[in-house]
Amino acid sequence: MTDSNKLNTQKIDADIAADSQIDRATVNSQQVSIKSWSQKILVVILCAASFYGGWKSYESNMVNECTANGGQMVEAQKTMMCQLS
Repeated sequence: MTDSNKLNTQKIDADIAADSQIDRATVNSQQVSIKSWSQKILVVILCAASFYGGWKSYESNMVNECTANGGQMVEAQKTMMCQLS
């Protein structure tokens, strides 16, 4: 009878340990997620600002390259073109 009691307590201890690991995994995954809406909005704003800044930087580099090669920027309807003199 004591052998079966040992097996039962070992199984219960193993179940408790497994549940504890699952609980820790759940807590760890929750810590990674962004919980606050204000933080999510801030991330979106920063991404948009970064994209816009990169776009304007690219545009500026193209204008500088055009003028360095002796050209002049000509604005078309929706695009800018480099016209070499």
